[in-house]
Amino acid sequence: MDIERLLVIAPFYRFYIKHWVETLSKYVKEIVVLVHHNPLVELSNIMPVGGYIDWARLFTKENLIDTNNIPQNVKVQIVPMYYLIPDGRNKRLGELATKKFIEYLKKENINFDIVHGQFRWPSGYAAINIGRYFNTPKVVTIHGLGFYYVAQRGGFWLKIMKYILSEPDHIIASSKNTAKYIKKVCHKTPPITVIPNGFNPTMFYPIPRERARETLGLPIDKKIIVCVGNLAKIKGQHILVNAMKYIVKNRQDVLCILVGDGQLKKDLKKLTKKLNLQKYVFLVGKVPHHEVPLWMNSADVFVLPSLSEGNPTVMFEALGCGVPFVGTRVGGVPEIITSNEYGSLVNPGSPEDLAEKIMEALDLNWDREKIHEYAQKFTWDRIARETLKVYKKVLGD
Repeated sequence: MDIERLLVIAPFYRFYIKHWVETLSKYVKEIVVLVHHNPLVELSNIMPVGGYIDWARLFTKENLIDTNNIPQNVKVQIVPMYYLIPDGRNKRLGELATKKFIEYLKKENINFDIVHGQFRWPSGYAAINIGRYFNTPKVVTIHGLGFYYVAQRGGFWLKIMKYILSEPDHIIASSKNTAKYIKKVCHKTPPITVIPNGFNPTMFYPIPRERARETLGLPIDKKIIVCVGNLAKIKGQHILVNAMKYIVKNRQDVLCILVGDGQLKKDLKKLTKKLNLQKYVFLVGKVPHHEVPLWMNSADVFVLPSLSEGNPTVMFEALGCGVPFVGTRVGGVPEIITSNEYGSLVNPGSPEDLAEKIMEALDLNWDREKIHEYAQKFTWDRIARETLKVYKKVLGD
């Protein structure tokens, strides 16, 4: 059975959600994406920077949605809903999102063959309820172990997580590790298929390192480490900065470039100054997404020091550029970095161990073409086709 119309419920339409949907749109006649948005967050645009305001600014319309070059058969709609308690702690948000989404679907007379919720709360919860209301099949994708930590709060949150993990017709887990923990929280689950995240090979591919550096104004004669991601404690950039303290004791021809913005920015600047690493660590801030491949291609090594992950898209993007990956043994990362030909792994939280692995990686002569070839297993087109197989199972084809 072909899928004519797909409804996606997601917390944003950027990055991998955008790439996944727009690749999937080649195989589905029409896709409608609904994103919830709290208009109160827009006040952060006129308030002083710092702390909670910086965090809130990540959820403004500008940062939630990227409709550049959107296919004609994809419709993305922001559905406003007012609330004061942030999403991860808001016990009423699931019901509010369900109500507002159903009202919108009825008002616009939108029909669909299947509903797919991306992430657990409130998108996954709302997608399940929408599927039940309209009597359509429902799929939920679970990214990472956030659901597991939420379930450990017990009470309401444990009950909600069990509901989200038991009520879909099918669950897609971003890694085998995620699937394992789903079964820990909820012993009676629907079928689970492991499908990792992916990358866009028309955007992330190898270009000469010297050309990338010249374009960005970076030195040709340095060893460059690049880390791309939201600046947050869970992403571990503070571990990387501390690792640089050990690296520069052994070699001074190295630069560490942190690409991204977030709550940890001020703390990272203070830490860099405290450790006297201003000549070696640079925070370049948020860059346009189309510029990220340049930063990756400029690197000798890509580093992701996360304390927790699902299956990080930046890992696939770096591999797609043919850049070796040094990261932590968290989430689905060890399921992808299965050979020392692609990179190396270290236990999370240790600057000394991370420094050792980075220094080893900087001295190796990597086969970048082999890394690039391996990455082709994880293009968005392959991921989309695996997702279609799940839809056909759910629809009984």
